[in-house]
Amino acid sequence: MKRIFIFSLCLIAGLALSVNSRATDLEAALASLPSVKKVETMDCGPFAGKYLLWFEQPVSHKDPSKGTFLQRVVVGNVSRDSATVMVAEGYNADYALRNGYREELSRLFNLNNVVVEHRYFKPSSPEIVDWTYLTAENEAADLHAVVTQLKSIFPAKWIATGISKGGQNSAIYRAFYPEDVDITVPYVGPFCRKVEDGRHEPFIASFAGTPSDRKAVRDFQKEFLSRRSTILPMFEKQCSDEGLKFRIPINEVYDMCALEFSFAFWQWGMPVSKIPGSSASDSTILNFMNLVSGADYWAEGSAHEPFFVMAAHELGYYGYDTKPFQGLLTIKSAKGYLRRCFLPESARNIKFDPALSRKMDKFLKTNECHILFIYGEFDPWSAVRAGDTHSADNYIFIDPAGSHRARIGTFPQRTQDEIKAILEGWLRE
Repeated sequence: MKRIFIFSLCLIAGLALSVNSRATDLEAALASLPSVKKVETMDCGPFAGKYLLWFEQPVSHKDPSKGTFLQRVVVGNVSRDSATVMVAEGYNADYALRNGYREELSRLFNLNNVVVEHRYFKPSSPEIVDWTYLTAENEAADLHAVVTQLKSIFPAKWIATGISKGGQNSAIYRAFYPEDVDITVPYVGPFCRKVEDGRHEPFIASFAGTPSDRKAVRDFQKEFLSRRSTILPMFEKQCSDEGLKFRIPINEVYDMCALEFSFAFWQWGMPVSKIPGSSASDSTILNFMNLVSGADYWAEGSAHEPFFVMAAHELGYYGYDTKPFQGLLTIKSAKGYLRRCFLPESARNIKFDPALSRKMDKFLKTNECHILFIYGEFDPWSAVRAGDTHSADNYIFIDPAGSHRARIGTFPQRTQDEIKAILEGWLRE
């Protein structure tokens, strides 16, 4: 009995040494990649190992003389033999540092999980910000560099994915580098054609929800605007207390919150039953507006500033329909609000370039390379979703009555099974 116990202890110790050896080997392999300047070991959470990489990227992939910056890349390792999902983040990637974080596809199929923070989102930003080089093409080249080098460590199949701007980013990456990955799964990724695309407004006015739902949303917007004389002083004090500063007058901020309300409401799938009625107090009306479409969205110094610059330059954005609120607004028109409200002075001269939109339109219509799009039916970003595909190699799934929170796990079970079967088939090929 004693010998068996000693043997068991030796076996456990041997296994621990083997696991530690593999972890050390992986860390060394990551550190040896040409562009990796530093590797930090993290609490592994749901993975066998987790690492933060600082990956050196050129500010301009076409002109290396413009200098470099370090980009955060988080690697969650299951096995070097497993397939890998790469999250083409559209913004900051702080969430990937959390101990329990795991992307949906990684969890469903037990895949390695790589997250690449978007360039120009701190801390993945050059010290001197030159907006000239904040382009979709440069970001695609960032992803290409990361994936190409990590493939030497994780040689099995690769999936590119992302949510919202990240979903858009994963598709843009595929358009520039179609052979880099085997599968692309963009979640709720929009594809706008102009700075103010024009397709969102009729979607909100005539499609999202039911007619009575849409009326309840519009009525709330009108109620907020009609109570300007009593709510505005509260609104202004709140902004002052929070230290918010704006590029436009406070009355216009009030207007813009009201206009943004319907977009934000449907984007995040808020319940219509929670909308306060006309008998609600001023403070109740203001609190609900803050919950759905607060003034902080319009404040200077937003962490999303790089996104707004990209939207003005080549990604596009949405506009507002002011007609239902005539006589209640202080602004004559919301046209050009992106530039007036969000762009820093150093980016005010940026003009929209439609070249990326044309490239994506062509790619989305003609590609046949294992792409599965996921959208929410009532999400206003679905107004500018990828077009219907007749290719047997691509799929579009729309979550019934879904919002910007649409994921594989939010679909009815039968559809979840269908999506997973498609992805499993592609992974087995």
